[in-house]
Amino acid sequence: MRFEDIGEQLRAYRLESGLKADEIAARLGISRAALYRYEKGEVIKLDTVRRLAEMLQVSPLALLGIGVDYFSRSTACLERQRQIEEEADSFLQLGGALCFALTSEGFDWRLRGFWLEASSLAQDPAAARSATEQALISISQRRLVLDQRRMNITAMLSEKAVRRMLAEGIGAGLPLSERSRAEARAAAVTEVENLTSQIEQGPLGVQIGLLQEPEPHHHALIYRGRDRAHVIGNPFPSDAHPAWSQGVVSITSADDAVAIHQRVAEACWRQAHKGLAAAQRLRLLIAESHPG
Repeated sequence: MRFEDIGEQLRAYRLESGLKADEIAARLGISRAALYRYEKGEVIKLDTVRRLAEMLQVSPLALLGIGVDYFSRSTACLERQRQIEEEADSFLQLGGALCFALTSEGFDWRLRGFWLEASSLAQDPAAARSATEQALISISQRRLVLDQRRMNITAMLSEKAVRRMLAEGIGAGLPLSERSRAEARAAAVTEVENLTSQIEQGPLGVQIGLLQEPEPHHHALIYRGRDRAHVIGNPFPSDAHPAWSQGVVSITSADDAVAIHQRVAEACWRQAHKGLAAAQRLRLLIAESHPG
């Protein structure tokens, strides 16, 4: 176990707790700067790990990266996902309507607008905006990592989920104005058109499939790096607002978990529409949801 790994786990679980760095440092009797040094990989005593685990309400083994990680906040999941992507060479997505790594150039900016508008209508607007800003920072950092690493990508998206996104727009369920909801639907069309173009152009290192019924009920990501693989069971879609989402994310590098997810993914890939057939299906979905 590397101290850098412990630091990454600590940062993710700090975000999961909802506690500010100042609060944790004060309870621990250290400076905020010291806490940040731990998160960056400075040597940390096991007793400090134990005390942090008790404060964050997780097991010490979780902070050591042993076993399965569980997160209920999408901000924590985004941060842990970014950490994993920094060392991954490839990933496979099973399910969902969007693959973040394949979204259009303007996706992040449009998503930011929808999230901030929804935050202003939350029960606690300040907390919702804070969670939004943290998530947007993680998204920006993830984008940089993905652009630099150029991982091999296999995305098997759900036709049912794509159909729903086209009908409701990006950020489905968010309390948006009528004008913004129309913009969200237009943004959904942009994303599906972008996916269609990528299927037709066939960029190197990218494979896209479209799943019809029966489709898996479990949305998962499999990351593979030089040293190990990770499986993320993630109920949060790429456009899920951090303050308007409920669910539990699981992350593990256990060999048996990776293997069984890989088998399911391979079976789904054999059944998925690919190439021209997938592109035609997506164009048909756009035409059905936005006739004329």
